[in-house]
Amino acid sequence: MDIKSAKDRPARAASKDHFTGAVQITPVIEAEAPARLRAASVHFPAGARTAWHTHPLGQTLLVTEGRGLAQRWGGPVRSLEAGDVVWFAPGEKHWHGAAPDSDMTHVAMQEALDGKVADWMELVTDAEYGAG
Repeated sequence: MDIKSAKDRPARAASKDHFTGAVQITPVIEAEAPARLRAASVHFPAGARTAWHTHPLGQTLLVTEGRGLAQRWGGPVRSLEAGDVVWFAPGEKHWHGAAPDSDMTHVAMQEALDGKVADWMELVTDAEYGAG
């Protein structure tokens, strides 16, 4: 058994290369091999979002607070609220973040493939974000 105290898992600012806005990421699970599960609690202030990205083994989001938005490539922008669970299939290009008028926090869960959990792409434009 290994217990990780909350004080030993401080939030950190998300990379401006991969996120728009002052996003904060708090590690939840960073399991060592042979386990592959990774999880983080991600807080998005209103209007903040990820860049377009994919996950080699897919991703599950559990919205824990607030309201958000998500979109897969070629699909409509979808609304999210606390309690919603979202699944993105392996290789599915997508983004997610807070609604324009609400903060949003979710737990993002994904498995690592050869140590990699995401492939990051271009930032979501204001026009793409505003399409919702």
